[in-house]
Amino acid sequence: MTPALQIRAATRRRGPRRAAPAWGNAVPPGPAGRPGPARFVMPVSSRPGHHGTVRVLVVEDHKVLADRIAEGLRDQGMAVDVAYDGETAMEVTACTDYDVVVLDRDLPRVHGDAVCASLVAGPGRARILMLTAAAAVGDRVDGLNLGADDYLGKPFAFAELVARVRSLARRSPSAPPVVFRGDVAIDRVRRRVSRAGRPVALTRKEFGVLEELAAADGGVVSAEDLLERVWDEHADPFSNTVSVTVSRLRRKLGSPPPIETVIGCGYRLRDTR
Repeated sequence: MTPALQIRAATRRRGPRRAAPAWGNAVPPGPAGRPGPARFVMPVSSRPGHHGTVRVLVVEDHKVLADRIAEGLRDQGMAVDVAYDGETAMEVTACTDYDVVVLDRDLPRVHGDAVCASLVAGPGRARILMLTAAAAVGDRVDGLNLGADDYLGKPFAFAELVARVRSLARRSPSAPPVVFRGDVAIDRVRRRVSRAGRPVALTRKEFGVLEELAAADGGVVSAEDLLERVWDEHADPFSNTVSVTVSRLRRKLGSPPPIETVIGCGYRLRDTR
């Protein structure tokens, strides 16, 4: 069961209906159900995601909130990096291709509006979701006029944030919802894989690796690229994480093995029909 999220200063309702869970100004309950101290501490859902590999950058100067959002999005099967100020956000977006940037406006060093304008003017394809306490109509209009693709005010329901991130990721240039490589079918939306009509149960990372290999359309994908696209910035580049995941993936897909190792280069998904 998804843990309940507490809302600070939430208006109590009489009867069976309850206020929707909200993030951004959350307070854990104290003894006997009384509110605890005002702080940003929020449980996250452990329910698996349904969208495939989505690369997200969370830009938020409140570190506890930023880390909780990142943890929750990773729990939904996404690869997530975090920047705690606008200057860092501009640096990482210059060298990493993100699908979605979740962007606070009131950031230190470089204001969120300047980050948004830079992303819109740059060559990247990232969609921008502004997530901020400035949620009045005028604020939303200003943010959208700056080039943001969507706008969500704080406090917010985490389920809505996930839905908006997925919606924006679908707008980014991407492969078709279902990709076929030989007798392997990859459903990116439902996160299902089958081979010759036989369902194949994969973990999130195994699915992400297979999805990236399929997107290369027969090309070779290096272990470094797989680590960057399927995992996040905290992954150890010197580990054997990718090779172990590929090995498990090969076993699950069966014979003849559709994943070929190109020595010194990486991996390729073959048509084995």
